[in-house]
Amino acid sequence: MLKLDILVLSVHPDDAELGCSGTILKHVALGKKVGIVDLTRGELGTRGSVEIREQEAAASSEILGLTIRENLGIPDGFFENTREYQLKVIAAIRKYQPEIILTNAYYDRHPDHARSSDLVDTSAFLAGLRKIETFENGEAQEAWRPKQVLHFIQDNYIKPDIIIDVTDYWDKKIASIKAFGSQFYNPEWEGEPQTYISSPEFINVVAARAQEFGKSIQVKYAEGFTSRKILGVDNLFYLK
Repeated sequence: MLKLDILVLSVHPDDAELGCSGTILKHVALGKKVGIVDLTRGELGTRGSVEIREQEAAASSEILGLTIRENLGIPDGFFENTREYQLKVIAAIRKYQPEIILTNAYYDRHPDHARSSDLVDTSAFLAGLRKIETFENGEAQEAWRPKQVLHFIQDNYIKPDIIIDVTDYWDKKIASIKAFGSQFYNPEWEGEPQTYISSPEFINVVAARAQEFGKSIQVKYAEGFTSRKILGVDNLFYLK
């Protein structure tokens, strides 16, 4: 079994890069094992294709130094928080037994983000119930519940419950985003349909949000996360 410290469960390839790649890079540098399980292949995206996005995800994974990256192949756009998909997510959680899960925003302009947030939240709880049976390579999986489920913040502004300084990892975060050349601004794709995220200005919006969060803790760039439960610390001096 390959145990991870942090598992990112995000609905589209590139969601993790936009939402929490600075935090991923920071924890990889600290020696933590971090992996991404994308829920869908993003097959409904306006630009690119499944095959192209798989190649882009692989390139980004190299930049991020991930331990694993895989895709559950849940239908893009049409999934719900149902038993069928809960069991897929439960199996992934039990497979990697993460201490912390990072996932999509619980409220956002893209409906997949909020629905995947609910799906992951539900599945993270159910994964700890031993009477729910899941299997990996024909063997029963052990029940496992992560200590924390945190939600990164996407298009809609949500006041964060916790902010992580990612200043030292900003350039690599941007490189991981730009690895998805079919999705974000890329002169080679000028003949393709243009979208909100493919405009040259979009990366500036990402940077502005990170600078806004960074200002709150007196650093240059930061990523914000929310939690559905109250967070605690062992020592007041850990607070920034």
